Amino acid sequence: MSNNEHSGAVRKTAQGLQPDLVRLRRDLHTHPETGLHLPRTQAAVLESLSGLDLEVSRGTALTSVTAVLRGRRPGPAVLLRADMDALPITEATGLDYASRTAGAMHACGHDLHTAALVGAARTLAEHRDLLAGDVVFMFQPGEEGWDGAARMIEEGVLDAAGPRVQAAYGLHVRSYGTPRGVFRSRPGTIMGGTDSISITVQGKGGHASLPHVANDPVPVAAQIITAIQTMITRRFDAFDPVVVTITSVQTATTPNVIPERVELSGTIRTFSQTNRTRIRTELTRLSESIALAYGMTAEAAFQDGYPVTVNDADEYEFAAAVVRDAVGSDRFDPMATPFAAAEDFSRVLNEVPGCYLILGAAAGADPAGAASNHSPYAVFDDSVLADASFVLAELGRRALDRLAPA
Repeated sequence: MSNNEHSGAVRKTAQGLQPDLVRLRRDLHTHPETGLHLPRTQAAVLESLSGLDLEVSRGTALTSVTAVLRGRRPGPAVLLRADMDALPITEATGLDYASRTAGAMHACGHDLHTAALVGAARTLAEHRDLLAGDVVFMFQPGEEGWDGAARMIEEGVLDAAGPRVQAAYGLHVRSYGTPRGVFRSRPGTIMGGTDSISITVQGKGGHASLPHVANDPVPVAAQIITAIQTMITRRFDAFDPVVVTITSVQTATTPNVIPERVELSGTIRTFSQTNRTRIRTELTRLSESIALAYGMTAEAAFQDGYPVTVNDADEYEFAAAVVRDAVGSDRFDPMATPFAAAEDFSRVLNEVPGCYLILGAAAGADPAGAASNHSPYAVFDDSVLADASFVLAELGRRALDRLAPA
């Protein structure tokens, strides 16, 4: 059979799974779980994979599922990933399969990711004779702020097949912005890195009627907030952006008290590792200098979040070609700029080359006006599931062909 005939057979299998994938996705949507421990979700994935000739293992520090499919022919290993966790949001969609778990909702589409990867596993298991190597299926909890990818890497997901995987692929659905069924990606940075900052300005408290005998940290904190924005526009290249957002200002709650200190906190978003490192130095220097000018001190502290998500340039070209060939050139739309959101698939892409793709899954006719991911009103169209499974399966199959020794 030719490659086109192989692809056609794979697509037919994936399309035949659509009803099952919709049932699985809606079951997961109705019963969302958050964080690193998703026992019901894990059980649903294991049940969906039962009967397949896979080497399945469960996580220790989290309820992950890792499944290895051995191809008929020896060769390298590649990885396909889906995140499984929901968000701590109360759903307001009114869907008949809306969340029944108080304060939890699949508002970011991870239920679709999970179902699509199950479909890819079932599809490739039926066509394992086409595989020149092994495929690792990574079902990951804890993407939403829990760094589940790092924990799965620590537990050996990249080496689950024996030799380390040589490439990795994943996709993320969007409920807005991108037309339904259209895949998007870009070479290099596709999503930003995110970290947290806290700045404590220490002054001298006193009575509000006697500011001259105190040393008021409130106006100094205000100067720091505004100076941050000026510093960014003058110290950083506009084409390698940095976004610092101060979201919290904490101080005394009594109107006639000048506080001892003001605590600022917020987030930092960057699009290169260079700026991710540099912004910390600049923020520390700025805060300390402004405070010192008024006879005060300022201390900046940082908490690591997710690194920048960077697509390997060659893997991007490969993935774009696969999508165009598999589902049509009109179904791939290159991205001009990255998203500012962060993603812990960056941990995987820091270890092995690969590509992350975006898939439009807006339910309405106007994606531009649809509720966004993370909204309690976000609705995802699960008609995209078969194609998502097919593209993931083709990425795995064709990557093995490409990477297999001659």
